[in-house]
Amino acid sequence: MKHSVKKIKQQVCQAVFAATVALSTISVSMSASAEKLGYPEKEELKFGFIKLTDMAPIAVAYEKGFFEDEGLYVTIEAQANWKVLLDGVIDGRLDGAHMLAGQPIAANIGYGTKAEIITPFSMDLNGNAITVSNKIWQEMKGNIPKQADGRPVHPIKADALKPVVDKYLDQGKPFNMGMVFPVSTHNYELRYWLAAGGIHPGFYAPEKGDTSGQIDADVLLSVTPPPQMPATMEAGTIYGYCVGEPWNQQAVFKGIGVPVVTDYEIWKDNPEKVFGITKDFAEKYPNTTIRLTRALIRAAKWLDEENNANRGEAVKILSQSNYVGADAEVIGNSMTGTFEYEKGDKRAVPDFNVFFRYNATYPYYSDAIWYLTQMRRWGQISDDKPDSWYKDVAAKVYRPDIYKSAAESLIAEKLMSASDFPTLATDNGFRSPQTHFIDGIVYDGNKPNDYINKFAIGLKAGDKI
Repeated sequence: MKHSVKKIKQQVCQAVFAATVALSTISVSMSASAEKLGYPEKEELKFGFIKLTDMAPIAVAYEKGFFEDEGLYVTIEAQANWKVLLDGVIDGRLDGAHMLAGQPIAANIGYGTKAEIITPFSMDLNGNAITVSNKIWQEMKGNIPKQADGRPVHPIKADALKPVVDKYLDQGKPFNMGMVFPVSTHNYELRYWLAAGGIHPGFYAPEKGDTSGQIDADVLLSVTPPPQMPATMEAGTIYGYCVGEPWNQQAVFKGIGVPVVTDYEIWKDNPEKVFGITKDFAEKYPNTTIRLTRALIRAAKWLDEENNANRGEAVKILSQSNYVGADAEVIGNSMTGTFEYEKGDKRAVPDFNVFFRYNATYPYYSDAIWYLTQMRRWGQISDDKPDSWYKDVAAKVYRPDIYKSAAESLIAEKLMSASDFPTLATDNGFRSPQTHFIDGIVYDGNKPNDYINKFAIGLKAGDKI
C-alpha cells in the first residue's frame, strides 16, 4: 500500500513537472513571437456571430487554441440578428464579429447606421442557397429541363419561376420571399437570380424615405432572421428565401421545401461573410488586430486543408448549442462537400463551403466594389458615382495591408508557408475579371459603372428613383 501511494506521488510530481515544462515552452514561444509582433494591447475580447455554418473560422480558432496561441482570451456570443450584432460592434459591447460583407460597406457610406467599420479578413466563399416551398416547387418543376435520369438540370434559373410569379400577379396575389438583411449577400444574390430570369425584385428610394426595396417589384422581398426562415416559409408567410446553411438543408430534412439553386451556381466562388471591427479598434490595438487575423487565417486553413479532411470534426464543433446548434447531419450535408436539393437528390458540390482555397480569406477591394454596384443597381445608392468613388470606399473598408502583415508574420514564424499565399506579393486588391455568373455577364472591379450598365433590370447611369 505504501509503495502504491509513493508511486502515485511520483506520477503526480512527474505530471506537474511536465505541465510546468509545457507552460514554460508556450511562454517562451509566446515571448519570442511577441518580440516580433508586439504583445496584444487588449487580451480579453468578445466576438459576436449569427448561427450559420460560415461562422466556422471563429469557432475553430477558439476550439483549436489559435486565439490562445496569440495571447488572446476570447468569448464568443451568438447574436439575435444582424442589426443587434452590428450595433454591438459599434458601441463596443463586441470587439469584433462575423458580419455580412455588405454591413461594413453600408456603415461607411451611411446607409442605415453610420460608422467606420473595417475588415482585415474575408471569412468564406459561397455557402448560400435559394429555397422555395413544396407548393411553389411543384408549380416550377414543369418548366425545368430534365436529365436522362429524370432529375432536374442544374443550375435552375429564375426563368422557371417567372410563369409562377406572373400567375400570382395576374390573380392579384403578392409573391413574398425572404432574405436576411437589406445589405446582405443573400439580398443581392436573390435579386441577381430573379432579375436574370426577368423578374423584377424592386427598388429602394432612401432619399424619399422608402427603404422597403419593393418599388416596381414583381416579387416582394422582406427580412427574416436566418434560423426562422424554414418556420416562416412553413407558415406560408413567404414562398421562398435566400439564406446560408444549415437553413436550406433544414427545409429538406423537415420536408417543407426544395433548394433550387446555390450561390455557387449564381456566382462561382463569390465572397460571403467578413470579420468586422471598428477602425478605432484597429488603430488603438494594432497588435491585437494582427494577432486575431493570424488566428482566423490559421483556422480557415485548418477547415480546408487536406481536401476538407477536418470537416467532420468541424461539423461536430458547429453542432454544439453554443455555436450553430443544428443537428450534425443537417450541417454536414453541405459542409462535407455535398448538397441536397429535392429529398434524395444529393449532388457533389465540393466547393459549397470554401474557407481558405482560392485566396478566400484575402479582403479584395473588388469584392467590396461588387456589393457597391448592387447597392447602386437597386437604389440603395441614390445617385451616380464615378469609378474612383467606388475604389475609395473599398479601400477604406477592406484592409489587405493588415491581412498581409498577419500572413507574412505567419510565414516568418513557419506557422504557415509562402505556398499557402501564392499571390500575396503580387496582389493589388483586385481579382481578375470574373466570368462565372448565371447570366454570363462579366464583372471587372476596375470598371464598376460599365458593369452596372450591362443589366437589363436595374438602375443605370443617370437613373434615379
